[in-house]
Amino acid sequence: MADDQQQDSRSRHTASRRRVLAAAALAPALTGSPAGARALSAGPEARALVEPVMTKLADWADVGEALGRPGDMRRFMYHTGLPRRDLTVFSRGIRIDPALALGSHVSFVRYADHSTLLMGDAVVKEGELQHFIDVLQERGIMQTAIHKHLLAHEPDVWWVHLHAHGHDPVTVARGLRAAFDCTGTPPAEPTTPSRPVDLDTAAIDAAMGVTGAADGKIYKSTYVRRETVTDGHVILPPGLGSTTSVNFQPLGGGGAALSGDLVMIAKEVQPALAALRRGGVELVEVHHHSLTDEPRLFFVHYWAVGNAVRLAQAIRRAVDTTNVVPMPGEAG
Repeated sequence: MADDQQQDSRSRHTASRRRVLAAAALAPALTGSPAGARALSAGPEARALVEPVMTKLADWADVGEALGRPGDMRRFMYHTGLPRRDLTVFSRGIRIDPALALGSHVSFVRYADHSTLLMGDAVVKEGELQHFIDVLQERGIMQTAIHKHLLAHEPDVWWVHLHAHGHDPVTVARGLRAAFDCTGTPPAEPTTPSRPVDLDTAAIDAAMGVTGAADGKIYKSTYVRRETVTDGHVILPPGLGSTTSVNFQPLGGGGAALSGDLVMIAKEVQPALAALRRGGVELVEVHHHSLTDEPRLFFVHYWAVGNAVRLAQAIRRAVDTTNVVPMPGEAG
């Protein structure tokens, strides 16, 4: 009898121990933390966020020379456009204007710690893609995303997002030039004043709540995230790597082809996608552009063809599901 009681006691102790172990194993799953995860605190290795600093066009003369083309100042950013005017691209039977969706561009920003950040987006043909990437990698320039901005199109084109951070922007610019020289990207052309866009831009502005701007034949509306966005330990100035863009290519009779992207955080993705589809807007891709942004940003690229003002109203409803404001200087 005593033996039976001792065995029963051991059994109850073993079962209790198993329950404790099972609860411990389940705890990470129940709390949303992976097994083996430890709480992380900001220790001595944590780095303070670094602010961008204002610069002048003259401060970037050596970078412009290394790139082999002029740039312009956009508040904190030294910006250089490299439109693919050499390409004749059709999507859904529409010839794509370079300013609508075929514009490579790079931007440099100086920081208070004297470092420089490069971010950009390159348009390359499929046959150029791998060699372009090889040259970038040889020159220490990262690729943070490779994807599409258009639905079915000919010839096949890819978009490559670029990133570099260091203390030698001229070397980075030389690396960019070496990579772009491996593509058919044409040399810079003299800038000419934009002509009036063949659209009811006042009505588009009213619908979008933004005063847009002409880029050649294309009319553009731009928004930026309301919150502070960081990349690693640096603060991104508004307009760098975190914009919503709405681009209108006139088709005549008040019609337009629209291409662009909405910037979103995770909880905004589904409401934004649903709003776009309710407005008859086609979805192209959802993806990241960066690797270390905070908050984590997602982008949906879209396409639409129809009456420009009605499409602007539809896009605005999607924009309103996200935490953005008009680009500084572009409030409607």
